[in-house]
Amino acid sequence: MTRIFDILFATLGLVILSPLLIFVYVAIVLESRGGGFYRQERTGRYGKPFRLIKFRSMYVNADKHGLITVGGHDNRITRVGYYIRKYKIDELPQLINVVKGDMSIVGPRPEVKKYTDLYTEEQRKILDVRPGITDYASIKYVDENEILGTSDNPERTYIEHIMPDKIKLNMIYISQNGIKEYFKIIFLTLTNIAR
Repeated sequence: MTRIFDILFATLGLVILSPLLIFVYVAIVLESRGGGFYRQERTGRYGKPFRLIKFRSMYVNADKHGLITVGGHDNRITRVGYYIRKYKIDELPQLINVVKGDMSIVGPRPEVKKYTDLYTEEQRKILDVRPGITDYASIKYVDENEILGTSDNPERTYIEHIMPDKIKLNMIYISQNGIKEYFKIIFLTLTNIAR
């Protein structure tokens, strides 16, 4: 049932937001070398890899210097990138992933293989559902970059503290997965962004 809403909301979102999407794409391309989109392989449902699409917010090849973004002013982030990250606009192209069926509007945020390889057998249950653009963990860790920016070892902090907590929150979602939970998370996400 949620798949119907996914297709409806994602398609409407792409149509309604198309002027903004075009504007952001052009702004990115004009500011720094490279295309406007950033594609990264993530682990999808049942462990199947897919290419997640975002607006490019960093300089080209910045991910070769680490997969974790630290702080709001990571020097790999472009000026346009800072603002599109701040307002979560960089996530909007994932509506394309939703239409394609790689993702849902709501579901556990997809990780890179490097991190899903660390999951225990129990934790891998979150891979039984389609990954999403937003979830309880995204709401709780809206300031994740700032948290990591204050850490002496951002990757260790992510692996040992943030990632396990995100997985616990995702376990709650998959145990209560349904239309009511779907709309509740969308509402909470929009409320959080509007603050």
